Amino acid sequence: MKGNEAIAHAAIRYGADGYFGYPITPQSEVLETLEALMPWETTGMTVLQAESEVASINMVYGGAATGKAVMTSSSSPGVSLMQEGISYLAASELPALIVNVMRGGPGLGTIHPSQSDYFQATKGGGHGDYHLIVLAPSTVQEMADFVGLGFDLAFKYRTPAMIMADGIVGQMMEKVVLPPQRKRRTDAEIAEQCPWAVTGRTGGRPRNVVTSLELDSAVMEKNNERFQRTYREIEKNEVRYETKYTEDADYLIVAFGSIARICLKAIEDARKQGIKVGLIRPITLWPFPYDAIREAARNVKGILCVEINAGQMIEDVRLAVSDAVPVKHFGRMGGIVPNPQEVLDALEKDFINPTKA
Repeated sequence: MKGNEAIAHAAIRYGADGYFGYPITPQSEVLETLEALMPWETTGMTVLQAESEVASINMVYGGAATGKAVMTSSSSPGVSLMQEGISYLAASELPALIVNVMRGGPGLGTIHPSQSDYFQATKGGGHGDYHLIVLAPSTVQEMADFVGLGFDLAFKYRTPAMIMADGIVGQMMEKVVLPPQRKRRTDAEIAEQCPWAVTGRTGGRPRNVVTSLELDSAVMEKNNERFQRTYREIEKNEVRYETKYTEDADYLIVAFGSIARICLKAIEDARKQGIKVGLIRPITLWPFPYDAIREAARNVKGILCVEINAGQMIEDVRLAVSDAVPVKHFGRMGGIVPNPQEVLDALEKDFINPTKA
């Protein structure tokens, strides 16, 4: 199935309570698949096409405030419209899952794949000092797997999580093993697991009030300090990455999502030519695997950061290694996806035979 379809199936099987979204290419199959599967008749999951991306993220905000497992999906400019609501979720310490299947920009851009939402996702995107947990799948299997992981992490740390896939992963078809069907939590289970959740009132003031507003600056500072402690815990416990051929590498490629698969083919071709290249694929874009890249950089002559954008993740790669090793960027824009030979050519031009360039 398609990556987008896998998201929908996995959400139902996780026992999600609700999906609120709005169509936009290249992620519309998430909503379309949910509508076709009609989970409201089997698991009781609510599926609603909202009137806009702004409406959908605020529906997620309301559902999350009651302790429900709720989610949305969109693509780059649609996620831009959601940024205020995402910031509210973070400030209210609410778990939610946001799926972003990236397309080229800026502006309306193109419906073709891109990875140019890296800054938007990993640097907050909206206003204020907050982070999202950001998972970057490179396979349809990971699209399915990261639904459950994203929800679990969101509830563990009471913060929004994002699956940030590029349009290739959303649209390509692969075999996938879906998770077993779980029952949705009962209201009693939600009340026990989420004592902070809004449950209404029978008279007088509600037991819980969820809000991102605080007019006392001293209290707001304490809130922000609490958020930052949570983010340090996430950085300590939840860094995920994958390595290939790094043990004897002379050069290192850092790439995420679908382009990491293209880079792996380039690496295999390079090794046939006697050029020892390794790969680090960040799986969590936040928290970013700084330590893993820093350690791998100790033994290499150069790092090539490959992205389908003008160079965004490269900033974090350079932070990881400082000036210990040269770091170069190669990428395509406008929805154009580089092929393995282009990656090899960039590696040769920047490191192996720079005088030839």
